[in-house]
Amino acid sequence: MRISQELIDQMIEHAREDLPNECCGLVGGHEGEATSVYPMRNEFESPLRYKLHAGDNLRVSEEMREADEETIGVYHSHTKSAAYPSQTDVNEGQAWPELTYFIVSLADSAAPDVKAYLLKDLKIADVELLVT
Repeated sequence: MRISQELIDQMIEHAREDLPNECCGLVGGHEGEATSVYPMRNEFESPLRYKLHAGDNLRVSEEMREADEETIGVYHSHTKSAAYPSQTDVNEGQAWPELTYFIVSLADSAAPDVKAYLLKDLKIADVELLVT
């Protein structure tokens, strides 16, 4: 997955802004290249789980359509744990198995970590990030 450092920085900034809760949002782009990050509200307002806010989902879908982008990924933060999918992440990832799941870890607040995964058939596969 190709992604700019600027988009990674936007995800990290959103994660920090939403503390103590997990943040979440969508990643837009085309054919393995991320071109936009769409921050959304966490409907659960929880430090342990996330759910993309339904109203934000409608807004973001329209913004992506206008930008001629596809949804290629979902991102969320882990406030105190590593950038690795939890069992809940894996289970919920079955809804959109074709998407890349980005996780922003703030476990070390001085050195946030962003990793990406495919979550298909209840399995976790690393996705290499080519940062530009």
